[in-house]
Amino acid sequence: MSIVPSRTAEIRRLAGARDGAAEAMLVDLLRSLFSIEATGLAINHDQYSLNSLNGFFESADGSFFFKFHQEDGEEAMSGEYYRADILARAGLPVDQPVLMSVLPGEQILVYRRRTDPRFSDVLRALDLQPDAGGTARAVAAETGLTEAVLAVYRKTLHPVTPQQAAAEPVHRLFHDRLVDHPEGRYPGGRLAGFYVGQHFAFEGASLGWEAFSTARFRVNGVLYESSVGELFDAAVQRLKPENLADAGGVTAHGDAHNANVWYQEKEGRASLAFFDPAFAGEHVPTLLAEIKTTFHNILAHPLWLYDPALAAERYSAKAAYTDGLLDVTTDWAPSAVRLGLLQVKAERLWRPLLAELDARGMLAVDWRTVIRLGLFLCPTLVMNLRAGATTHNPVSSLIGFSVAVMAGSEPIAGDDVVSRFLDTIDPARA
Repeated sequence: MSIVPSRTAEIRRLAGARDGAAEAMLVDLLRSLFSIEATGLAINHDQYSLNSLNGFFESADGSFFFKFHQEDGEEAMSGEYYRADILARAGLPVDQPVLMSVLPGEQILVYRRRTDPRFSDVLRALDLQPDAGGTARAVAAETGLTEAVLAVYRKTLHPVTPQQAAAEPVHRLFHDRLVDHPEGRYPGGRLAGFYVGQHFAFEGASLGWEAFSTARFRVNGVLYESSVGELFDAAVQRLKPENLADAGGVTAHGDAHNANVWYQEKEGRASLAFFDPAFAGEHVPTLLAEIKTTFHNILAHPLWLYDPALAAERYSAKAAYTDGLLDVTTDWAPSAVRLGLLQVKAERLWRPLLAELDARGMLAVDWRTVIRLGLFLCPTLVMNLRAGATTHNPVSSLIGFSVAVMAGSEPIAGDDVVSRFLDTIDPARA
């Protein structure tokens, strides 16, 4: 089977130059796909577009917003992008595109332009300038959406075969980033490209891959059981797509980070609606369905993942490396609004969902490990966290890897925000 060159990949590559070439190619793409003449096309160069591109254009029919997601080597991957009707049929609030292409290498959605902010922008403002009223409205909006999502998960939860689980495109965000395609060689993909054989520079410590990947982390006095290398090794086995059928499947968005969520405020109340369902599916492995939202909407903030330069101004992070131990001290911590969202996720979604799985005899024995490994892969493979590789600096890089290990590994002694979260959602502790 021949692989069609990806026009969206080329557009993403050209967009970084900001010389108009990407815009011209996008105009041609829209013309060839939809027979429309786009004018005034502008690409948004925002911090959330790590693996996607979005922007605005005008046509004879009005003002529009476009977005596409593009994975490295996606033409050789399995699973269908942009099954946009799935979420609407399930009863979830979702903005429907007016135009859509799911052709390999040419996937793109076009929406009527909205003036509503994305939820990510609302929350960033609250991170930077806390406001009790704004926080309460944001948490209430999250609660409403979370309860709607849980209702869909309960309604659609069902046993799935390994083949059904493996066919879902959500794996492109996890396992597919660990291996080379189509042969499945490990370490490969982003893991090999970002980290293997590379250098890791922090304030107070400088390590090669061998030392870094085998180092034990101690973060603010809490020592962690697993190294970065051990977590990647565990993830490539346990998160194999066919291995995730054991907890069934649900209808889910799969990638509902808050840059894919509209925030609408009316008469003092706020509501949320999804868009860009690139990874939506009807057999999404249950334990993966909320991983991206849990990490990227909460643990990735404030600032360190998406605004590393500002994070370095606001926070400190230092390391000392001795005899295989990377000792980290940092003053970074989740903000009040992020902790509020985490409480909603724990109490209104994860705890009742795991209880439902347990009651149906579908809860994987190692559910805690599966969740941790999924959380670990979110920051480490969404972008290159090494200082100097892209946008990260020694401070944000160290915070990032520390949060990743905190998410992925059990502490040997003591606790942290992730271990307390997992204890809260444990059905055995109900």
